[in-house]
Amino acid sequence: MALPINIEDLVHGRTVEWERLEFKKGWNPEVVIRTMCAFANDINNWGGGYIIVGIDEVDGQPVLPPAGLQQNQLDPIQKEIIQLGHRISPNYFPISQPYELDGKHILVLWCPAGDNRPYQAPETMGKGAPYHYYIRRTSNSIQAKGDDLRQLQEQTARIPFDDRVNNRATINDLDLGLIQAHLHEIKSDLFEESLTMPFKDLCRVMLIAKGSDEDIRPVNAGLLFFNKAPETFFPRTWIELVWHKDNSSTNFTEHYFKGELQKQLRDALSFIQTNILSEKVVKHAYVADADRFFNFPYAAIEEALSNAVYHKSYELDSPIEIQVWTDKIEILSYPAAIPPVNKEEMSSKRRIIARQYRNRRIGDFLKELHLTEGRGTGFPTIHDSMEKNGSPKPAFDSDDSSYVLVTLPIHTQFNVPSEAESNGASNGVNQLLFRNLSDFIGYINGASNGASNGASNGAEFILEQFVHSKVKDMLIATDSWISREKLFETIGLSNQSTNRERYLDPLLDFGWIEMEFPENRTHPKQRYQISEKGKKVLSLVN
Repeated sequence: MALPINIEDLVHGRTVEWERLEFKKGWNPEVVIRTMCAFANDINNWGGGYIIVGIDEVDGQPVLPPAGLQQNQLDPIQKEIIQLGHRISPNYFPISQPYELDGKHILVLWCPAGDNRPYQAPETMGKGAPYHYYIRRTSNSIQAKGDDLRQLQEQTARIPFDDRVNNRATINDLDLGLIQAHLHEIKSDLFEESLTMPFKDLCRVMLIAKGSDEDIRPVNAGLLFFNKAPETFFPRTWIELVWHKDNSSTNFTEHYFKGELQKQLRDALSFIQTNILSEKVVKHAYVADADRFFNFPYAAIEEALSNAVYHKSYELDSPIEIQVWTDKIEILSYPAAIPPVNKEEMSSKRRIIARQYRNRRIGDFLKELHLTEGRGTGFPTIHDSMEKNGSPKPAFDSDDSSYVLVTLPIHTQFNVPSEAESNGASNGVNQLLFRNLSDFIGYINGASNGASNGASNGAEFILEQFVHSKVKDMLIATDSWISREKLFETIGLSNQSTNRERYLDPLLDFGWIEMEFPENRTHPKQRYQISEKGKKVLSLVN
């Protein structure tokens, strides 16, 4: 039975942080059992982890293509995994699944956080071996000692709220359509199997329901993501937005974004992007280039709101609140961050990595949907996008117990008329043809006829914000057939798989660059060239 995750994304660390991945070139039960135990203990509430057997690693990074396992090894290893589970105390059994990657067999062990912490494993596989508690620290499985051991023992049988069984709901409260839509979006192999497998089995393998067949119940995270009205079970679980049209206390509109968490988040972001965000172009005499900036950078809003959804406590009867003022956007969520993260840290540091997380399952679902990034990336993204837009610094406030407030100030020059406007230039100078990546792709694919003459199309901003900063350079460099090595050399990047995934693969997926051998992406003589769609993109940027 396939796992509810995209294996390519998993292996390349795109949806699960490297600390939660362990690569093993070959099968070594003595090492694997300790890592299984550490993931089961999940001392930081990260959500467990994955052991991938058949792929070597160097400095925590996978060595690809995989070394692979022999096909006749797969069944014996899976049987031995069951034996290892019986040797962990209390018993713990990960979910294992063979896959084929780049023509090689690998075995993926999904080791979710256990419900019966703390777990112990033997030091060796010999008889009479002493037992120890194991935990993850960075990318290593180590014995829990001192403060770590005390912290682990304090978590005895303590399950984060989002991973708890909800006894007020039944499995019929989970929506099969939403589950299948999720699996299809993340391109999990489990999607095809979900079309025919029993619903209870599907919910179990996704870990969104627990219990015997006679009394199987959904977990809270399952209801939050796969029920169309989660407020039925968690009062006021929605996003509220108040849009103040001026500085008075009477001219405002209220908007409520309800439904499953991913829908709330996407709908709120879409509303802000469509109705709140706008670009300004300031032209200067005798200077060819104009200054372009947005009132608020979308990336900062997206990250701040995604973090609020991720880290909010759904035990509390409090919605996430967005206040849009004429000079700032405020995003308020409850409660405060888990110590040692506090107001002082949030205000003084650009990068913060929490030791513990409030929601371990919610985070996994958001990452699989690419609605939030890995640990520690939120604050840098907010700071960097505000700086790139020329905006003032963001502000973070908290009373260290009940709330977190993120304030994004408006660009200081946004209300200053441009020289072009003051000289009577076309009113179209501040119009945007493209509000988001979907608009842009629709236009390139011929689904839109464009906007009125004189409009600023915003193409370059859209590409930099939602694709990457090298799109123009790559389209220019592929004017004629070119190898990947030469392409990356031309645009100043090293020829490695992470750069291919980050910079080249999106343009291939959009159809802006084409391959000489499209039926085999890894063809040894593969070359690349700009497509007709890519030429249209390039003309817009130019």
